[in-house]
Amino acid sequence: MEDMVVTGVTLSKNEVKITLCDVQAEPGVAATIFKELAVGGINVDMIVQNVSQKRKTDISFTINKADQQNAIKLVKEVGNDLSAGEVLVDDDVARISIVGVGMKSHHGVAALMFETLAKHGINIEMISTSDISISCIIDKKLSEDAVRALHSKFGLDKK
Repeated sequence: MEDMVVTGVTLSKNEVKITLCDVQAEPGVAATIFKELAVGGINVDMIVQNVSQKRKTDISFTINKADQQNAIKLVKEVGNDLSAGEVLVDDDVARISIVGVGMKSHHGVAALMFETLAKHGINIEMISTSDISISCIIDKKLSEDAVRALHSKFGLDKK
């Protein structure tokens, strides 16, 4: 880990997590949901979907807090059209990310991030990765602790 590629930690407290519950797991459902949000001018950041053995799924995603009311309205409408379950909203979340070039080609970076958060009692609700970042949705009240812990773990607090 001496040649760690993490060059920064970012934090956004302007996040809202929305979950549409009990969605039928069939082709076109996700497209229907996210097309409605796109038509409504809402940018979606992270998306998590996992189909259960009963062929139902919950679809969770994050948006900017400024779009919260419009997104809730649209998701409830499309959820009704799809005979889905309730819409859950959590606006006490934050997105913490570690960034750096070549994240995908260095094994163990994600594990180290997750281990560091766990050691500080910070639960991960959602995860997203790219070539240059690993992002987690966490409890907003723990976000400053997460920033300090990750800065320290990746040596970013040293000059």
